[in-house]
Amino acid sequence: MPLDKPSPPPNHDLPLHGQSPRNSEDTWVTTLRSLKATEALGQAIGYRLHGGEIIALTGQLGAGKTVLTKGIASGLGISPDQVTSPTFTIIHEYSGQLRLIHADLYRINSHDELRSIGLEDYYGASTAVVIEWADRMGPEFSQDYLQIHLAHTQRYIRLATLTAHGPLSHALLQRLRTETQT
Repeated sequence: MPLDKPSPPPNHDLPLHGQSPRNSEDTWVTTLRSLKATEALGQAIGYRLHGGEIIALTGQLGAGKTVLTKGIASGLGISPDQVTSPTFTIIHEYSGQLRLIHADLYRINSHDELRSIGLEDYYGASTAVVIEWADRMGPEFSQDYLQIHLAHTQRYIRLATLTAHGPLSHALLQRLRTETQT
């Protein structure tokens, strides 16, 4: 039985430090000043998922992709302590308000190998899919996804660039912006 949906995180916990001239209707850039801020952004995203969304995470090793995923899980009512990087198992599945599929493509070396894991079999209206190292998907990628690129700007500071590709991810990005910036 799914857990009750948690309350949205209070606005003061969200990583909304300044604006960037790169913000547009389909792109939102925000500065994350700590791991806690990275997890808070993930929680805000998770809380706003309705099902069917694909979150494509990119960035260097250690950029915070798994921390962001822990936050997404928390927003779906899943204990973040359950979430670990599926680097060796490729896919982890968690149950909460929605089914959360967490994939890590770091060790995927070819399109044949990618097809063999059957990631697209997990896509569905009652599921949210988070893909670490999503840039390895290439042409196999869905037409609708929210890309989140994490980049270090200083030792503990990250720049998160959220870009919507398709109507479902655009609606998610708009909900996130509207509900976290009030």
